[in-house]
Amino acid sequence: MFVGHFAPAFVAAAVSPRAPRLGTLFVAAQLVDWAFMLFFMVGVEQARITPGITVMNPLDLYHMPYTHSLLGTLIFAGFFALIIGFTLRSTAAAFWTGFVVVSHWLLDLVVHRPDLTLAGGDTKMGWGLWNYPWIEIPLELGITVLAFYGYIRATKGPIGPPLVLIAVMLLFQAISWFGPQPTEYSIWLPLTALIAFGVITALAWWVGDNRWHKHARDWR
Repeated sequence: MFVGHFAPAFVAAAVSPRAPRLGTLFVAAQLVDWAFMLFFMVGVEQARITPGITVMNPLDLYHMPYTHSLLGTLIFAGFFALIIGFTLRSTAAAFWTGFVVVSHWLLDLVVHRPDLTLAGGDTKMGWGLWNYPWIEIPLELGITVLAFYGYIRATKGPIGPPLVLIAVMLLFQAISWFGPQPTEYSIWLPLTALIAFGVITALAWWVGDNRWHKHARDWR
């Protein structure tokens, strides 16, 4: 799952006027993948290209105990929530930040093959929807577009920035789904992912700086 991970960020921003700005929530949504790509590049966590391991994704994510175990995700969520809560002096902001970080593991559980763990042990979990694109594609598009629509309905501001954001998100997702899949590892694999995360997050920051919740008392 790629753009679907940002759906909880849209939901949090739509539900609560005290949630952090959209850019912060987008960082939260992919925080563990940011960490995984960095850990992957230096060998702390490991993956390999295995064409055909799933229908939609050739990555064999065989060693991710720190970023993609439930325990690891909870630790990332707790630290990031503390940072945001302290910075914004808001327990509500901390809660929504933590919620979005943890949502990443739950959404991965739906699409990954069994490569997720509870605490880095040998038991692996994953429901494997990457093997069923006729289910995964409409599911990911559906939750993303519905969450985006809810965010637009709950906030005020110029419509241009969010339309640019969702267009770029869908473009990147289409490339991920329908573009050529890698057949061997290259440093460009994690670098491309980090660039995509960075572009989408920068656009979300722009959107968040130009929209505010309809029930907010202050400009956010």
